[in-house]
Amino acid sequence: MEYTTILSCPRCSKTVRVKKKSRSIYCSTCKSLVSLPDDCEQQLIQAPRPQQQQQRRHHIRCSVAHLINKTQGISISRDYSSTSAESLNFPVEFPLGRRSKKRAVLCGVSYKNWKYNLKGTVNDVKNIRDLLMSKYGYPKEYIRVLTEEEPDPRYIPAKANILSSLIWLVGDNKPGDSLVFFYSGHGLQQPDFENDEHDGLDETICPSDFWKEGMIVDNDLNSILVYPLKNDVKLHAIFDSCHSGTILDLPHMYDRKKKRWIDNKPPSGDYKGTVGGLAITISACTDGEKASDSTAFTGKMNGALTYPLVDLLKKFPGPTYGDLFDLMEDTFYKVNYQGGNILKKMFSSKLSQTPLLSSSEEFDPYKIHIEL
Repeated sequence: MEYTTILSCPRCSKTVRVKKKSRSIYCSTCKSLVSLPDDCEQQLIQAPRPQQQQQRRHHIRCSVAHLINKTQGISISRDYSSTSAESLNFPVEFPLGRRSKKRAVLCGVSYKNWKYNLKGTVNDVKNIRDLLMSKYGYPKEYIRVLTEEEPDPRYIPAKANILSSLIWLVGDNKPGDSLVFFYSGHGLQQPDFENDEHDGLDETICPSDFWKEGMIVDNDLNSILVYPLKNDVKLHAIFDSCHSGTILDLPHMYDRKKKRWIDNKPPSGDYKGTVGGLAITISACTDGEKASDSTAFTGKMNGALTYPLVDLLKKFPGPTYGDLFDLMEDTFYKVNYQGGNILKKMFSSKLSQTPLLSSSEEFDPYKIHIEL
């Protein structure tokens, strides 16, 4: 089904894509439902799908640049001069002249001033950061941390900061690079109007200012994080959030029951892979599920994906992807069905989420070992 670009949304001026013969459109930016005139078909300009993809990527780059520029110099309404929080970021500017082959962006959103705040996301970030440094040799200078506990407002997980950090992560990637993006926070869904979702819903992540600046949609994450990956570059994206199954829109999902890959290419025919590298996503749950929080042995909150993921990767020297998912399933089973076990105390309720593996390329999960 073909899609086309119409004029800007009359309320927020953002470009909105619409099906041919539609009589109304939904703007995901300002949440407006806009009626179209009867002669709107004459105003629509059809374009080949590859050209549309290039236009979208250009629009995303421009939108990101505009958002980042708009927020430059704007102070955050918090008193950072009096905070006692210790930064998890390197005390100087992230090096630009030379770049480590191992880089990471770790994002934990707590939504401190919101009713639906999350208490375990910062713990998740700390655990992943420790794992990357202690086991996989990531230099602390090249691990960028975004949480609401950071004293520097540039590292608060606002939308502009997340997007600029993703650009920093992937920008100028070279053969041999190993990149990690970790996100712990709220995930939502919204209607898909580009015909690239089998269930008709886009998946999103929610920055700390999403009610003002909007969510970050899976299409944008794919364009920013996945498509630019060059030959022999590997990205691992880990999402401990609700509805995160296909959050990067990768073309292949692994069905653990059938032991085979499932085609997740979009109905629109858009290319969602890389220009040569490999992107792998480990998601806390499928698109239709919610992710849980847990109470760890110390009494601290953690995401139900992050805690066993870090624990298992530290315990086992080199598990395959298949081994890791099997071990996580065993952990969930013990939590749910072995009453009285200490693991039961970690979780406030039964876990009903299914961690999901997806990739830009097919491979044998039981032969390839995890190397972040």
